[in-house]
Amino acid sequence: MSLPLQDLCRVAPEIVLCAFAMLVMLLAPIVPRARHGILSTISVLGAGIALAATRFPAMYPGAAYSGLFRADAFSLFVHWIVCGAAFLVILGSTSYLQREDLDAGEFCALILLATAGMGIMAGAQELLTAFIGLEMSSIASYILASYKRDAPRSNEAGMKYFLLGSFATAFFLYGIALFFGASGSTRLDMMTPLANDSARTLLKMGLGFIFVGLAFKVAAAPFHLWAPDVYEGAPAPVTALLSTGPKAATFALALRILADVGAASPLWFWALWVAAVLSMFAGNLAALVQTSLKRMLAYSSVAHAGYILVALATAAATDHAEAGIAAALFYLVGYALVQLGAFLIVAQLGGPGERHVEIEDFAGVARRQPAMAACLSLFLLSLLGLPVTVGFLGKFYVFNAALESNLIWLAILLGLNSVIAAYYYLRVIVAMYMLREPEQEIAAEPVPWTLSLVLWIASMGTVYIGLFPARVIGFAAKAALNMR
Repeated sequence: MSLPLQDLCRVAPEIVLCAFAMLVMLLAPIVPRARHGILSTISVLGAGIALAATRFPAMYPGAAYSGLFRADAFSLFVHWIVCGAAFLVILGSTSYLQREDLDAGEFCALILLATAGMGIMAGAQELLTAFIGLEMSSIASYILASYKRDAPRSNEAGMKYFLLGSFATAFFLYGIALFFGASGSTRLDMMTPLANDSARTLLKMGLGFIFVGLAFKVAAAPFHLWAPDVYEGAPAPVTALLSTGPKAATFALALRILADVGAASPLWFWALWVAAVLSMFAGNLAALVQTSLKRMLAYSSVAHAGYILVALATAAATDHAEAGIAAALFYLVGYALVQLGAFLIVAQLGGPGERHVEIEDFAGVARRQPAMAACLSLFLLSLLGLPVTVGFLGKFYVFNAALESNLIWLAILLGLNSVIAAYYYLRVIVAMYMLREPEQEIAAEPVPWTLSLVLWIASMGTVYIGLFPARVIGFAAKAALNMR
């Protein structure tokens, strides 16, 4: 096989995603609005084929396009997460788009393009390539956040996300410029500072700017203030995507920088340590006082970013960082499953216009929608870290990695924050099962089969991986070893 064809195989998922996005955009003006479910079906097919196309980079691992992109076990693992998230979001949002009378073609095309950008970030071996992937994902996400154009909150969410996201992107791009000034290259595996003090200073400044840009994208404190407003104002299926796919891709890029750039680990360690503690406490304490379930889950997302940052701090603390990298990857799998499921349930139970997303609106849901209440309870208990769920093992592996790296205080603070989080997760479950229904009863809408299928996949994945984690943690460990 010739080298150019090998390169195409290594970016096969991105090619499939972009091809189906263009196909959907071409068909959108032709297909009648009433039959836009066809476009959703094509998009689901595209995301599924992209997921299957990860077999090609698995068959032909290695550097592509003169080292700009790398197909390895690590990038393959992250591709499974982001492509799987896109597949579930598109499938689960089909009925939502019909109910809210939103254009399915543009919506699905934007998700496919955003996912392609996430895949590029996961495999980027060069900073400008990573920047292109970041912008592909971000620009599509800005539009998706404001997709409900007639809703003021959605417009506000899109504007806030765009303005603050552009600011963070500027930090990231300026960091790349400083990297190039320090080493004469933007390749991560060639990131060695020139032999003078000014070059080393430029490299440290570049790492600092890049850290700020990435911390914003994962909603890590103190760069998290955009997340509650954006997550609340964006359509719930979009929030499901924003809280999973981009976060996984950004953490993957941060892990690759830690693995390939020798100067990153000692410089980022304390920044990761502080950001992890701030994120855990800021997210959990703010979630305690929320009355909106979407805002509560948004602050919960900040806290979970802190838990993953503990794993990154572990990866930066030791020469044998595989345990921290594997723990972060495993955590991202479980987090994606339960977060997607929770937000898609909020989209369904919130009703037309998402008018019923206050926690008090969920009182009595167990009587009206017992299956939905059971699924949401499972996802919340997994986020809490209850045994037999994937969330418990995710926190266990992060906790264990921190102890092995002698980060005792981080491990203690992680455990303390898990106890704090129990209050607001259990509060929702108590409301669904034990509180009286609102005086004005909320009508129970029938659950479409597409959403039922997504919730079944997420629920079974949450329990199955929680009981039998060996295969997933084995893949995560292989991906971590492949980076070193």
